[in-house]
Amino acid sequence: MSTSAILAEDLHKQFGSVQALRGVSLEVPTGTVLGLLGPNGAGKTTAVRILATTIRPDSGRAMVNGHDVSKDPQAVRTSIGLAGQYAAVDENLTGHENITLVGRLNHLRVPAARIRATELLERFALSDAGDRPARTYSGGMRRRLDLAAALVTQPPVLFLDEPTTGLDPASRAMLWSVIEDLVADGTTVLLTTQYLEEADRLADRIVVIDGGAVVAEGTASELKSRLGDTIIELTYPHRAAVDAAMAALEGHHPTRDPAGAAIVRVVMQDGPTTLRSVLNRLDGALVPEAVAVHEPTLDDVFLTLTGAASTSSVIGPSTKQSKKSKNSGAQ
Repeated sequence: MSTSAILAEDLHKQFGSVQALRGVSLEVPTGTVLGLLGPNGAGKTTAVRILATTIRPDSGRAMVNGHDVSKDPQAVRTSIGLAGQYAAVDENLTGHENITLVGRLNHLRVPAARIRATELLERFALSDAGDRPARTYSGGMRRRLDLAAALVTQPPVLFLDEPTTGLDPASRAMLWSVIEDLVADGTTVLLTTQYLEEADRLADRIVVIDGGAVVAEGTASELKSRLGDTIIELTYPHRAAVDAAMAALEGHHPTRDPAGAAIVRVVMQDGPTTLRSVLNRLDGALVPEAVAVHEPTLDDVFLTLTGAASTSSVIGPSTKQSKKSKNSGAQ
């Protein structure tokens, strides 16, 4: 019996003239987290929608919890939870009523649905707001309510499509903690995100897609190691100098700062030799104001693989403590 809770093989999907997926394959072992990364329009949500049976692939095969998404979609639906990019809650119902309604739609009896709603409101720190209409909730509270509703039936497989987009740091940290608890209890999670520190902390493995195709996969450490030991950062006073430096360093494959700062980055593939060569090419007006080196981050990986800036800031020391550091056996 397969130990993979999610398996996709050569998925293709086209919408009109747009090829959304071009042969995407991925595998998620039971009880692990796969981070699905990519810029806007890369195909992340399309892949999730196929796996969650809301759309069908044009070709390829996908299995979720042992069930074929095309041949047995109902069996798939009974074994998954789904939280999309936008909180799917009824604003006119209270928090408790929202979760109870989802329980009833999943064929729980009224008493069981109400008990489950109370449990989930407490787990997501929403008990005090449980009797208030959802329209009075903040954005973070709605996201937590939406995720709580996705867990009513305690599904073994959970799809989270950019679940923390727009949340404040405290709300994001709370959801991260909940996700970690779920995985510790055996839940399998497929997480799409553009917050790279989120993938660095939560994901056992990462798949990067761009233009509907997989461009890289591996653990966070493996992906970072592909860029070399260190990154050279050259800081300039203005963007015009950045343009000139980019041209001068073309042979070293420089990249611009994903946040738009006047910084040029170069991967140091062969130690000090690269640094010496870079500085030799930057004479006169191209000499930077500052030079720094740092270990590769997922931001660097993302920018190098896709050519697109992520929505997150560069991963700092406070976000580098990944789940693997707490559970070194999860790979």
